[in-house]
Amino acid sequence: MAFEIRFKDAQLERLEKSTKYDGAYQIGIGTIFRKRMQFIRDAADERDFYAMKSLHCEKLKGKREHQRSMKLNDQWRLIIEIVEGNPNKIVWLVGIEDYH
Repeated sequence: MAFEIRFKDAQLERLEKSTKYDGAYQIGIGTIFRKRMQFIRDAADERDFYAMKSLHCEKLKGKREHQRSMKLNDQWRLIIEIVEGNPNKIVWLVGIEDYH
């Protein structure tokens, strides 16, 4: 099963496509984000996210319980939503947020 990637934030799409663009994030986040995107694209299903312990992939709580976060570094986390689709699951990239 493959993931279909969609962006809720055009800045994230630009961050993935342009190696010279880091957006409003600290230097290096773009590189880490692009590596994380490759991992998401290569994943067989969402269990791969939880199996890779260094991602610290976790479901959020409360009003955001439909979302998950993945660690980019000690400060920044990638927020995603996984939606069942036919034949693929859709991963919506919501944003990159300061964890602190």
